[in-house]
Amino acid sequence: MTHTPAIPPGLNRLAAPLVEHLVSQADALRLTVSRQDNGTRIVDAGIAVPGGIEAGLRIAEICLGGLGRVALQPASGVWSLAVSTAQPVLACLGSQYAGWSLSHGEGKGSFFALGSGPGRALAAKEELFKELGYRDTADSACLVLETGKVPPLPLLDKIAGDCGVAADRLTLILTPTSSLAGATQVVARVLEVALHKAHFLGFPLEHIVDGMGTAPLCPPSPDFLTAMGRTNDAILFGGDVQLYVTGDDAAAEDLARKLPSEASSDYGRPFAEVFKAAGHDFYKIDPLLFAPARVAVTCLASGRTFRAGRLNPELLERSFA
Repeated sequence: MTHTPAIPPGLNRLAAPLVEHLVSQADALRLTVSRQDNGTRIVDAGIAVPGGIEAGLRIAEICLGGLGRVALQPASGVWSLAVSTAQPVLACLGSQYAGWSLSHGEGKGSFFALGSGPGRALAAKEELFKELGYRDTADSACLVLETGKVPPLPLLDKIAGDCGVAADRLTLILTPTSSLAGATQVVARVLEVALHKAHFLGFPLEHIVDGMGTAPLCPPSPDFLTAMGRTNDAILFGGDVQLYVTGDDAAAEDLARKLPSEASSDYGRPFAEVFKAAGHDFYKIDPLLFAPARVAVTCLASGRTFRAGRLNPELLERSFA
């Protein structure tokens, strides 16, 4: 029997029912839904409303383009998020990764946010999509933005145009990092962070077959820098990822050895301290730091599993406290 390669799923079509379900239960999830003058639908998940963890879980699954599951699970003394997907590269890098830079204006009235979610695969503005060999087509689009304010109308029009959809078929979900939903959907990126680092290290993405990860749910903070630091630390010091890969043992073992956050020269302090020492400039931080704390890489050809890294509850406590 010959094997016919699977046709990549349509991320926006898969995510659309999840978006509609979120909107239909907005009141119960402590969200608000509104339409801008051009018809773009805005879901507020933590700016003028409380939002919550359940909303964050659902938004995280939307970010994965309908190709993954995100759930709460008890852990030692804390609750953790468990993330899994049968399409880790497409779900995490093709959708969940916050790779679309969105900006408008200059100075005090300017707007900037990074877009994640399935709408990225419609616009395909990033070089990454050339590597993935994927571009979606759909008549509706959804993006998730980590922001505390609604994007201006000209930017909404531009996003819709770049996605190739009518403005009233565009949904933006806004999740400030300082909110419960925002913290939840960022921590749910634990598997995506592992894939992004694997890509940075030059590991062939087509060799990553399956994956899952867990990370502790951090407490939010009204202070943006504290909130941002805690969401990063949840992954850097508490993230635990399992990858299943094709190829040989040597490549799997090398990936496992290089993947954990402790492989970075910047490892050892809460992220907020590292960020401050870098002059609040992400580009001055060692990119090898952005990774889960502990990894296991299983080579499917041999069945061997290679493990590296460690969980660091002391630094987690220092950050969360």
